[in-house]
Amino acid sequence: MTGDRILVSASPGEWRVAVLRDGELQAVAIDRPDLPDGVGDIHLGRVTAVSAAMSGAFVEIAGGESAFLPENETPPPRRPITKAVSEGDWLLLRVMRAAQGAKGPRVTMRIDNPPPLPASRKPQLIARGPTGAERLARLLPDLPVETNSAAVMALLGRDRARLVQGSAFDEATESAFAELAEPVVLLPGGLRLHIHPTPALVAIDVDAGRAAGLGDASAHGRVNEAAAAEVARQIRLRNLSGAILVDFAGLPIRKRPTVLPPLEKALAADPLAPDLLGVTRIGLVEVMRRRVHPPLHEVLGSPASAVTRLLAALRAMARDAAARPHRALALRAAPEVVAAAAALPIALAEYQAATGRRLVLRADRALRPDEAEIEEDRP
Repeated sequence: MTGDRILVSASPGEWRVAVLRDGELQAVAIDRPDLPDGVGDIHLGRVTAVSAAMSGAFVEIAGGESAFLPENETPPPRRPITKAVSEGDWLLLRVMRAAQGAKGPRVTMRIDNPPPLPASRKPQLIARGPTGAERLARLLPDLPVETNSAAVMALLGRDRARLVQGSAFDEATESAFAELAEPVVLLPGGLRLHIHPTPALVAIDVDAGRAAGLGDASAHGRVNEAAAAEVARQIRLRNLSGAILVDFAGLPIRKRPTVLPPLEKALAADPLAPDLLGVTRIGLVEVMRRRVHPPLHEVLGSPASAVTRLLAALRAMARDAAARPHRALALRAAPEVVAAAAALPIALAEYQAATGRRLVLRADRALRPDEAEIEEDRP
């Protein structure tokens, strides 16, 4: 991985985006057209309930989904939500935060250059938001874009994107991207980060191992300073959000505040500007980072979801088909991986367009979800 650039690796049903600075992975995004996160989408929605107690309103948007409109996201001047909207109102809305668990997306009425209201009064999607490739290209206008997809090049413009043959990711980038799905981050000198998302918060444990030396207090300080930079980088790369608690290694509680300056400096590079709240009474460092797009562990699944495993198999099959175009391929996989195809019609169509063959799937109960096998299709 050398040079500063944005790489967009397209495969059936998925665009994986990697930002490299000085050869190091600095930001990522994953676009799945079958399963968009919805951020930036413009909807026509209908107010279904107004809640003064929650300072907001619930709105039905496309697909019967219920979104939440906060009081402070209505047009100025700011008024109580009961004065700003009424039940039954039809509103143009932009999704500003992705859904989370049982909570629907958060929306705003504040839209630059809003489109006209459609004549048909029903909850509906009017326009899709930008892809991850578009977002990162706009955020980093100084970086060239390399992609293996003509569609990506057309979207970003030929003056910005360059078409490459084969995969846009080299082996090192593939490896770095894959490591983001792992709960343990291995660093030089034996330092490790253990990253554990839960429904309530994200816990990060810094394990100094042999990196701190034997009973050397100053070594612990140096290790934690190095760890602070990697903690901030992993928060950004994995798009962790909400409450984040970090347990730095080997320092007594009274000395834990010494890690705050290097961590604050490292967090300053994050475009979402996380809040560093301080050290708790038991010595955990508190970080709060707002949610916009889903974190990587929700996109990929932890462990990897059936959708993630099927898309990875399609990526491998597309590579094999390109290398040996006359060979008919089939995928043998666990039943849940095969069943995931029902949620991926765009991915299946893109696979057929790329290979000239429909996807052949064979469910095998003897296989675990991580044991998909590519084989010759012999009817």
